[in-house]
Amino acid sequence: MKRFYSIVQSQSTRARSTAQWLQLRRSVFFPVVLLAVCLCLVQAAQAQVVPTADAGSMRLSAGGALSGYYLNYGEQKLFGPSLFVDADTFRHFGVEGEARWLTFHRTNDEHAATYLVGPRYSRYYGRFQPYVKVLLGAGRFNFPYSLGTDNCLVVAPGAGVDFQLSRRISWRAADFEYQIWPRFYYGQMSSPGLSTGIRLRIF
Repeated sequence: MKRFYSIVQSQSTRARSTAQWLQLRRSVFFPVVLLAVCLCLVQAAQAQVVPTADAGSMRLSAGGALSGYYLNYGEQKLFGPSLFVDADTFRHFGVEGEARWLTFHRTNDEHAATYLVGPRYSRYYGRFQPYVKVLLGAGRFNFPYSLGTDNCLVVAPGAGVDFQLSRRISWRAADFEYQIWPRFYYGQMSSPGLSTGIRLRIF
């Protein structure tokens, strides 16, 4: 009897793992397709040509922002600071890394933090620099009333626009992300949000 129970339990565990893997694949597929579509649209709308002398150069920038996000679990609207680093090339492709701490406006000690990195694609239109991105990384979720924490994979497609105020300073007018937590403890959770802040060009 014990042997039969262990076999059933093992099969159940394998089925649950397979279901979680399929769910993860579906969650990652959507943002990748979204990025591809956005890149095609931006490429089609582009009307300017980058000078050949600029091709291959790189710009490194860093900044900070204030973020507001809606967390599906608990239906919480949380705010907090975020830090980001952008490495852009004149070929329009680059990398963005960010850290965000949603710790303000909590009512029951529920809060979250994410640490993400991934590719981004941007263009310059005068002083405006719109971009699209897909980030991937880790998220840490603190359950209400300090009942525990959950460390999860987070996938975050997004888009935004920077406005150049001076040669080195830009205003991150809007940065939108749709964060997906595919392996959240209680099932997939989504978390859309907006950020605004200042970006400083390092070189």
